[in-house]
Amino acid sequence: MSNLKLGVDVISAHNLLPKDGLGSSSALVELYFDGQRYRTTIKEKDLNPVWNESFYFNISDPSNLHYLTLDAYIYNHSRDTNSRSFLGKISLTGTSFVPYSDAVVLHYPLEKRGIFSRVRGELGLKVYITDDASIKSSTPVPAAESIANKDPNMEHGRGEAGLNHMTNSISTKKAEARHTFHHLPNPGHHHQHQHPQHPLAAPEVHHNVAKYGIDEMKADSQPTKLVRMYSASSAQPVDYALKETSPFLGGGRVVGGRVVRGDKTASTYDLVERMYFLYVRVVKARDLPAMDVTGSIDPYVEVKIGNYKGITKHFEKRQNPEWNQVFAFSKERMQASVLEVVMKDKDLVKDDFVGIVRFDISEVPLRVPPDSPLAPEWYRLENKKGEKIKGELMLAVWVGTQADESFSDAWHSDAATPIDSTPAASTVIRSKVYHAPRLWYVRVNVIEAQDLVPTEKNRFPDAYVKVQIGHQVLKTKPVQARTLNALWNEDLLFVAAEPFDDHLILTVEDRVGPGKDEIIGRVIIPLSAVDRRADDRMIHSRWFNLDKLVAVDVDQLKKEKFSSRIHLRVCLDGGYHVLDESTHYSSDLRPTAKQLWKPSIGLLELGILNAVGLHPMKTRDGRGTSDTYCVAKYGHKWVRTRTLVDNLSPKYNEQYTWEVFDPATVLTVGVFDNSQIGEKGSSNGNKDLKIGKVRIRISTLETGRIYTHSYPLLVLHPTGVKKMGELHLAIRFSCTSFVNMLYIYSKPLLPKMHYARPFSVMQLDMLRHQAVNIVAARLGRAEPPLRKEVVEYMSDVDSHLWSMRRSKANFFRLMTVFSGLFAVGKWFGDICMWRNPITTVLVHVLFLMLVCFPELILPTVFLYMFLIGIWNYRYRPKYPPHMNTRISQAESAHPDEMDEEFDTFPTTRNPEIVRMRYDRLRSVAGRIQTVVGDVATQGERFQALLSWRDPRATAMFVIFCLVAALVFYVTPFQIVAALTGFYVMRHPRFRHRLPSVPINFFRRLPARTDCML
Repeated sequence: MSNLKLGVDVISAHNLLPKDGLGSSSALVELYFDGQRYRTTIKEKDLNPVWNESFYFNISDPSNLHYLTLDAYIYNHSRDTNSRSFLGKISLTGTSFVPYSDAVVLHYPLEKRGIFSRVRGELGLKVYITDDASIKSSTPVPAAESIANKDPNMEHGRGEAGLNHMTNSISTKKAEARHTFHHLPNPGHHHQHQHPQHPLAAPEVHHNVAKYGIDEMKADSQPTKLVRMYSASSAQPVDYALKETSPFLGGGRVVGGRVVRGDKTASTYDLVERMYFLYVRVVKARDLPAMDVTGSIDPYVEVKIGNYKGITKHFEKRQNPEWNQVFAFSKERMQASVLEVVMKDKDLVKDDFVGIVRFDISEVPLRVPPDSPLAPEWYRLENKKGEKIKGELMLAVWVGTQADESFSDAWHSDAATPIDSTPAASTVIRSKVYHAPRLWYVRVNVIEAQDLVPTEKNRFPDAYVKVQIGHQVLKTKPVQARTLNALWNEDLLFVAAEPFDDHLILTVEDRVGPGKDEIIGRVIIPLSAVDRRADDRMIHSRWFNLDKLVAVDVDQLKKEKFSSRIHLRVCLDGGYHVLDESTHYSSDLRPTAKQLWKPSIGLLELGILNAVGLHPMKTRDGRGTSDTYCVAKYGHKWVRTRTLVDNLSPKYNEQYTWEVFDPATVLTVGVFDNSQIGEKGSSNGNKDLKIGKVRIRISTLETGRIYTHSYPLLVLHPTGVKKMGELHLAIRFSCTSFVNMLYIYSKPLLPKMHYARPFSVMQLDMLRHQAVNIVAARLGRAEPPLRKEVVEYMSDVDSHLWSMRRSKANFFRLMTVFSGLFAVGKWFGDICMWRNPITTVLVHVLFLMLVCFPELILPTVFLYMFLIGIWNYRYRPKYPPHMNTRISQAESAHPDEMDEEFDTFPTTRNPEIVRMRYDRLRSVAGRIQTVVGDVATQGERFQALLSWRDPRATAMFVIFCLVAALVFYVTPFQIVAALTGFYVMRHPRFRHRLPSVPINFFRRLPARTDCML
């Protein structure tokens, strides 16, 4: 049997609501956990009662601890009527239970029990887990109630005395626990209302604890709460599910999305754990001594603390160098008390010692923004004996957090690698904020060309126009210019990015023969000179002279009075949003033109805390390891954390913010392995490997709540789905204008131009591909570069390609959407078959009421939907949705289907496999073709009712329509509707197993299947 127990110290309450009619309350606390109930003593006439009582609950199944809830209710006890009234409650999930050594007293705000409850105040509790076998569980409430019924006054008096005695006992036990390894409880200290306090557990006890012992529940790896994201039909394995956490962040501990009694001095970085770094800014040096025979010195600085060492770049023959470089050493990894800043002279054989400056770490000042930056000071160099020598070094040394301005540009000790310590390697591991370029659609309307002169005079030119911007090339259709004038009037669309470095190049070419084209003329237009528009106004067309590329003599130029020219209408369309990511996961929906932007509706804050359980992505020194960094994308702003080298459980603790302009957008966070650092930079050509990503839709977040969850990093491989680790994030969406946010829901999702002049699906796919390439090229030129494979993975560049797995997933999603209609149809079928006579009779009565009072139909429908919405509010999700392997059909996919999904385009597989997949696709398409044909057949039968294709059937239907018109004219509609409904819901005794007459008539109607080849 497990010795694990949940300890609850009920400390005090504050500012309770008076409920006794005399401006006070007599409060007691009842605790409920895992089917056990305990109660404190009653504090008479006190709105700020103090209990200091301890209770211990048995934990029957430690593996189920994460799903249990501790409920604490405060009641006002009325002695006259022996009744009680509700004062408030709190509920704590299993994720907030910590070991005794990490437990602190937290004051929780009291919550309402119902909508009409009125509460106020706080309850102070200390909740912890212990596995000490000497602690016994508390006396349950029924026994306490039987004792209390004997003499309430005696109970209260003994409780007060017991509390005083217990306080002394607790202090004695704590003192003993500090000096001894074992604690034996004193049996003489047992009291009716006294519960032994948890002593400090001995190390020997810890080593014998089972899997779910106290060692598994330290603050760094708290148990997490499993979050059920979907119905049971779509539930996925526990290992792939989202887990709620309760970390201690910069603003305090987060419990249930709220910060409980946070730190009043917390900085703006309140969504990450506060990490302290020792910052050293090496500014410059002066008057350095000469070290070479030539009287010069090649200086560099080595900053050293313990086993960590950072080195500046060296200058050749300079006695007054300037570096202005910052080094950051993580305080939790420092094992030395002295910081050494050593000045050295670069030499071919061995670097010479020049001087040193030492700092006692305990005397380094603490600096937290918004304090001004610490001013650097001049320090005299010392020799190895501590004597002052020639030369001074300007330094600034301080202790700060990741909120410091120097954090992003600093050299970090936890990101340093002994494998590649070159400046280039330190550059690619820094954190960085990127801004993607502003993209424009370029619309080129090629109207016509005049006076085209072909190279061969005996034929008419077969002309077309080739338009190029950068690597984007499009062509018009070839037109034979019999009058040496060609008319195309075609729209060609491109993507361009600011600043406009590329030019618009138009070339008129003549197709002389197959694979042989000759240039007639060319025109180059700078994009910066092209007109811009933000709406659908007409852009004036212009004529451009075509320049010939062939060399001609001067006399021929003098004879030519006219040159070929082309008629164009070119503009930069700023009324569109350039789609550079999948439309399902768009992070920005604003148009390109800034004058069309609306004000922001809120602020999105992301804290990237840590990752755990990462799979090794490479081998180094014979062991698996990873050099990971995170990338987050929202709108035009991309962020990249620093790379933590050689770490499978990295702690990033970096916080970023974005402005939110539309709630129907998605934040994407990806984790990658940095392949650009290695043995002498030999791996610089390798691609950064993807570890996984997380998508969070802003509209699913409640405003003001902090979401702290551990997201599984799920990646599809040719062998199936694989969990690569877990990423711990903290997210908060703050709304700055609630009215504007509600107004956004009434506006179109995309800018107006997408509906005024829409693009085709083929155009959107092509333009999106070009936009991703442009963004990847721009971000790849940054320092450190954001590589192309990272941008493509974050932008879901391959989401439009064919996948059997994705097709199955979409089909089952569609079936789930219509499952409600199917359920209603099945229920109505049971009604018609009188499976439950009482329900059928009630449905008949309701139907008759709606027929008699048709004005009640719409109010009834909307009232029903309102009640369903109110009922589902209790079960609303309190977490952002995450990727589901069951819905994605990732678990049931065949290995060959996964291999097909990861195949390149065009394919690289051998012909036999391609033939097999083609045959499989033909069989699937054949079934789809049959379904489409059946739907078309039913539609054609409807058309055949009045088409006289079957003259006898059409004649019968026309006569029936005439009779029905006369009957419906003389018969009230309510009677017809009532008779029709009663006929449909008639008793099975009056039914036949054969199809009805209308169905038989409809199925005999002809369709156009006879005309199919």
